[in-house]
Amino acid sequence: METVTLSSEERARMNIQAAKGLRNILVAQLILLMIITCLAGLFGGWMSMLSAFAGGMAYVLPSTFVIVRMLIRLFANTNASAGALFIAEAIKIAGTIVLLLLFVKLAGSLIVWPALLLGLISVMKGYVLLLIFNKL
Repeated sequence: METVTLSSEERARMNIQAAKGLRNILVAQLILLMIITCLAGLFGGWMSMLSAFAGGMAYVLPSTFVIVRMLIRLFANTNASAGALFIAEAIKIAGTIVLLLLFVKLAGSLIVWPALLLGLISVMKGYVLLLIFNKL
């Protein structure tokens, strides 16, 4: 198998495209979080709204950390590796679990579970919004 060598212009163009894709993923997640939070508040009241927001943020915060880490590596001209991506995804999953456990510990009896899970799942599927609008 032959290795592919990119010119500096090609690499810069690919880095910009990758950065836009990462930005679009985060923006889609935040848009879905706002929509689901508002709908939960409309149909279920304040506690549903806060639960949906907490569920979505449990995924958005670690996801943001991973995206920032990937952008730093991207613009530092560090080569991507499957191992780095695996570690980043593990951090995201662990961070989400820790945040969910923290929410349960701090507000256990106040959590509206359907709203929290709806917030979490909708944000996790943020890429669907990108597929619908052909931005992925």
